[in-house]
Amino acid sequence: MMTTAQTREPKIEFSKSLILVAQFAFLPTGILNTILGPMLPHMIGRWSLTDAQAGNLFLIQFLSALLGVQLSGVLLSRFGYKPAFLGSLLCMALGAATLWLGSVQLGFIAVAIYGFGVGSIIPTDSLLVAEISPPESRTSAVNLLNFFWGVGAVLCSLLVTWSAARNLIPAFLGAVTVLLLLLAVVMRGFPFPAAEKSPEHAVRWGPIARSPVIWLFALVFFFYPGAETAVGGWIGSYVSRLGARGAAMASLMPAFFWAALTLGRALGTALLRGVSEPPVLRGGFAAATLGIGLMLWAPNLTTVIAGALLTGLSYATLYPITVSRFSHHFGIAARSIGAVMFSLASLGPAMIPWLVGVTSQATGSLRSGLFLPFAATILLLLIHLRDW
Repeated sequence: MMTTAQTREPKIEFSKSLILVAQFAFLPTGILNTILGPMLPHMIGRWSLTDAQAGNLFLIQFLSALLGVQLSGVLLSRFGYKPAFLGSLLCMALGAATLWLGSVQLGFIAVAIYGFGVGSIIPTDSLLVAEISPPESRTSAVNLLNFFWGVGAVLCSLLVTWSAARNLIPAFLGAVTVLLLLLAVVMRGFPFPAAEKSPEHAVRWGPIARSPVIWLFALVFFFYPGAETAVGGWIGSYVSRLGARGAAMASLMPAFFWAALTLGRALGTALLRGVSEPPVLRGGFAAATLGIGLMLWAPNLTTVIAGALLTGLSYATLYPITVSRFSHHFGIAARSIGAVMFSLASLGPAMIPWLVGVTSQATGSLRSGLFLPFAATILLLLIHLRDW
């Protein structure tokens, strides 16, 4: 006869396997979520886009992601994680496969398709890992999940630069498509946590809306992803306008930013085991403010690179901590409330990078546009000065 511990062991092993595969799925998610950054100079040249038109690409991607978030909230509450997860991977594969096939109109449609998939998989994967991870390692598991996202972001920048130099961008996008399809096949065989149908977990929106905490979470979910996306998305174009050396480094600049962010998440997994979350949040937003300030006031390319590295390192653990705190605070209700929060996490990246392009077009200065993520980071620092 099996002991209680023995009967639980397969579930523990299964959870570890599912967590690992789900974390790896964030690698191609990171590629597509950040692909506009390194691809933007090539898209501007290929399709003769103005800054305002280029900013529309961010708007399209993240408004489509907003729709994906909304659908994922319905799927999670009614059918569980599996349909949302597999559907997200397939949408991302379709968008990647068609991004570089022809006209600007088709390119915009492809951005909308993969953006929808990214918007669906980010809350699905994040909440899945947070929910099935042991409480004592929840924040570290979510941080590692976002580490894989960062690896994808770094690889994206490097591979776009490499493939563009060899006229192999279609091959790069084809490889991403194949990886996403393989992941869908592998994950189809995993049993996922079932839909939560118990009435005791019905969300009571009235008390939640009256709580100041939910509004603070809302501000963070809107402004942080928007600021991060604006910096990572526009830094290549910003550097390309700093002279000949800057133009040569433009496609690689997002890699510096995302590499620093990824390294910070790798280090943060160990850091978060010994340091409480509030000081990490305050220190991170303070250092990120300094990093963006260096980029904006930099007299040369070297200082811009230093500012990008500092900003990436500083941002590293802030979003994983926020997701973990959100899941811990609301429990199983996070599946439903998450649709609202992750919608804001799509709306921020849609609006702030777009406004950077609009501001740049209106003022004739991309530096002026990048004051928007700088101001957002300052606001986030102020929000976290007190515990909540």
